[in-house]
Amino acid sequence: MVPLKFYLITDTHYFAPDLDAFGDAYEEFMDGEQKCFAETAAIDKAAFEWLENADDADIVLIAGDLSFNGEKKSNEAFSGLLHDFKEKSGKRIFAVTAGHDFNDHPFAFNESGRLEPEGTGFSELLGYYSDFGYKDAVAFNEKHLSYVAELSEDVRLLVICNDIEGKKHIAYDDEFLGWIEEQAKKARAGGKMMIAMEHYPVLPGQPILALIGDARQAEAQKLIETLADNGVHLIFTGHMHNQSINMTQTAKGNRFYDVCTGSAIGWPAFMRRVTIQDEETVFVESVPVPDFDWDKKGLTGEEYLKAQFDRLIRTLIERMRTDPERFMRKVNIKPTPLLQKVFPVLGKKLSKMTVGGFARLFLVSADPQIRKDPFVEFAVSFVRSVFEGNQPYVEGTPGGDTLLKVFKRIGRFVKTLKGSQGETLDFYETMKHTVGNYGIDDYKAVLKLK
Repeated sequence: MVPLKFYLITDTHYFAPDLDAFGDAYEEFMDGEQKCFAETAAIDKAAFEWLENADDADIVLIAGDLSFNGEKKSNEAFSGLLHDFKEKSGKRIFAVTAGHDFNDHPFAFNESGRLEPEGTGFSELLGYYSDFGYKDAVAFNEKHLSYVAELSEDVRLLVICNDIEGKKHIAYDDEFLGWIEEQAKKARAGGKMMIAMEHYPVLPGQPILALIGDARQAEAQKLIETLADNGVHLIFTGHMHNQSINMTQTAKGNRFYDVCTGSAIGWPAFMRRVTIQDEETVFVESVPVPDFDWDKKGLTGEEYLKAQFDRLIRTLIERMRTDPERFMRKVNIKPTPLLQKVFPVLGKKLSKMTVGGFARLFLVSADPQIRKDPFVEFAVSFVRSVFEGNQPYVEGTPGGDTLLKVFKRIGRFVKTLKGSQGETLDFYETMKHTVGNYGIDDYKAVLKLK
């Protein structure tokens, strides 16, 4: 087969510039956000200008959450940006929509507080994005806004969406899984390689994310087996705004890779450059989203996006102390009277604690190199690394050895965890592989599909 190269970008979350995003209520909202809001049009413009000039590939994939939160004006404007990109560059775009692209109650902010601009219905999405994969598809599933496209004479792209009219993030039923299997078999019968794209990760980006129901495709194992056992060994995803590459194997011995990519408009902000060398070998590289035109207070684009991520983590720690109910809602903990008393005390201690003091809470010692470091800064760093990928807190490093001691101590009392899809997880191994990457490089990898 002839090698094929393309770029992938995801979670563009475009917010139309003529909608409002400022004021006190806006700033309070942004205290709890990983991604940018007002800046998104500027960031996306810079990214697509860069892609326009990337002359080593003429295909761009977009893995969902195209608009910020389903504002009609945002979908109109982002669709316009994509049409301009196609016209200027001559490149082909293949997109999938996702839950943020349709909404009856999107929001904006100005000096008067929270606003509610006009939203987009699910049935309207095809009207905005039909020119980006759907219209020229060789197979189309209207119910799921899913399709099959020819990337080249040798490679087909299966684009699947877990939204339907009136419902978001659903498990795929037997009828739709049957449609997927049919498309995979047709590709094989035609001597074509098939790869897939969906907004939601199919494998947890990091092991700890298996605990969060919204962090991956519902009933993911069914989809993995349907794809991998029918010759589709690779899927590109987004949604969690994290960089990760993970692999699993089905009971029949077939490999399956999930390449999840960070959001364009929130740290870690990267695109993927993908080269399909042949049916067995795929090269994945990562390209930083370029700097963008905005008042960034003297920061680079990377520093600016990273500062917003850190703002979220620091705010969470602060709200543990000052607003425990809001903190618990943000991290999906059910508020109870006891926890509302415990978290303020814990938050106050953590805000003043060193890494050594944190370790002593669990009757272990911290590595001398980091013992006096502020715990909040340490926490911000290792939480950020979970989303960045290639997590550095492995055995043999000061931070890794300290965290692993803590996890071993907790593991005496908490042996297992229950994943959101019913699987049993070993506590220590889950935490060890969440803070340290012992597997595939999340930024640059050679994937062997068979």
